[in-house]
Amino acid sequence: MAWIALVVAGLCEMMGVFMISKYNDKKNAQNLVLLIVAFASSFAGLAYAMLTLPMGTAYAIWTGIGAAGGALLGMLFFNESKDWRRVVCIVLVLGSAVCLKLIS
Repeated sequence: MAWIALVVAGLCEMMGVFMISKYNDKKNAQNLVLLIVAFASSFAGLAYAMLTLPMGTAYAIWTGIGAAGGALLGMLFFNESKDWRRVVCIVLVLGSAVCLKLIS
């Protein structure tokens, strides 16, 4: 259950980053509430996962999902560069998180 909570927390982190960009484009109450709910859910899921999982592993995977997901969302929705080198770096971030899971 902790791993599911951690992945959901990482996805909420992605949503929070996405909502920062949306809120910067259009400052309204709905975008602000979604931003706050996404980050609060993300932190709550991380805290729950850390009741069972080692802090270093949980935090690395949570940030990896958030960082890689944020970069992918930027490519998909905000016309950021899709250069192959960026994609390789995203794969390295995600691969590192998987390796941490495998050795912990």
